[in-house]
Amino acid sequence: MAEVKFSEEAYKKIQEIITRYPEGKQKSALIPALHIAQAESGGWMDVPVLDHVAEILNLNPIEVYEVATFYTMFNLKPVGKYVLEVCQTGPCMVCGSDKIINHIKQKLNIEVGETSADGLFTLKPSECLGACGYAPMMMLGKNYKEHLTVEKVDELIEELRNQA
Repeated sequence: MAEVKFSEEAYKKIQEIITRYPEGKQKSALIPALHIAQAESGGWMDVPVLDHVAEILNLNPIEVYEVATFYTMFNLKPVGKYVLEVCQTGPCMVCGSDKIINHIKQKLNIEVGETSADGLFTLKPSECLGACGYAPMMMLGKNYKEHLTVEKVDELIEELRNQA
């Protein structure tokens, strides 16, 4: 198994984040450290990467696994270039997020949690993204796509295909 290494910039950023917290409270840096680790690892993290984060923060590996498996923003298997995280909680569902999810599944010939054959798109369900007034919606990277319709989803997918 290859040794996990991050860039010097990543290590410096993690160390800078650790210094924001009192001595012995480095666990507080875990979520930002996982974001950095995921970016350094091609958009997803396997067990050796999670173990490396635990080592950097001087935590037990299980403490890192608990956080990485709880939050949907962390990917524990390879994902496409674009991760379509569609909100599936109450307000979005009432406004048609199930229709949006089904349309994406059909259009890309994938199931929830899968990546399209071209490697471009991964469909992930998401719990509340805190934008109920804009339902149905999805998160694409750090951007929200709001008031979704089938037509808007088709336009978005074509736009992303053209960018890739």
